[in-house]
Amino acid sequence: MTSELASEPADLPVVSFAGVSVVREGRPILEAIDWEVGPKDRWVVLGPNGSGKTTLLQVAGARLMPSRGAVSVVGEQFGRSDLRTVRSRVSLVSAATVRSLRPFLSVRDVVVTGKDGALFPLGHRYTQEDWTTVDRVLERVMGPGATSLSDAAFGVLSEGERQQVLIARSLMGAPELILLDEPASGLDLAARERLVARLGALAGEPGVPAVVLVTHHLEEVPPEFTHGLLLAAGRVLAAGRLEDVLTAPLVSACFGVRVHVEQRDGRWWARASL
Repeated sequence: MTSELASEPADLPVVSFAGVSVVREGRPILEAIDWEVGPKDRWVVLGPNGSGKTTLLQVAGARLMPSRGAVSVVGEQFGRSDLRTVRSRVSLVSAATVRSLRPFLSVRDVVVTGKDGALFPLGHRYTQEDWTTVDRVLERVMGPGATSLSDAAFGVLSEGERQQVLIARSLMGAPELILLDEPASGLDLAARERLVARLGALAGEPGVPAVVLVTHHLEEVPPEFTHGLLLAAGRVLAAGRLEDVLTAPLVSACFGVRVHVEQRDGRWWARASL
């Protein structure tokens, strides 16, 4: 395994849910979820607010145990494996990640801490090879202009730039699974399109591990993504190949409003008829 990308995976699923439910204070958040993510899959999870999308990622990222059902992530069965080991092999990028990182850290410091899942580089030893890898992943995710931002404080970056830095950070630890929880949330049009383009480019690289992206909007589905899962009220409404899932009848049923769906040049659009 390299310091940048996971090794070529086997054909076994990196995520397997069988009858998974999460109940909090008697209220079901997820109900009877069956789901598998292959090692080369690029999934998008869509659904309205409160449908359970973030909870699904928390379970897949080994941050939350289910109330019922069987879960296996990167070949480790929940209840039989040390979840700390599972978490070290899965990269989860969420709003909580942004809040946890100190804003005065440089971009390069933020990225290098992804190697061992730290939040601060103090006390961790990084080699020259590690720093070379930092520069390489930053350029891959952010483009040639990344070098001009590498020494900038993380807290002064735009929201779109911070999300790209976090995605670069997610590649540092050679993860076997990357989970992205609404990375385009709060971005303006230009920043969103830049992020979607970067994610699409990464998704097209054969060495990048399985990716699961949560979003509310079809417009945020990057090119090269292969599969879709629609969640409604904690249940799977549809799951499978993207073109079979992102249909007007299924998306309409998921969001509870009549929706017109279009797809062109690898991008998707939805327009509601109220």
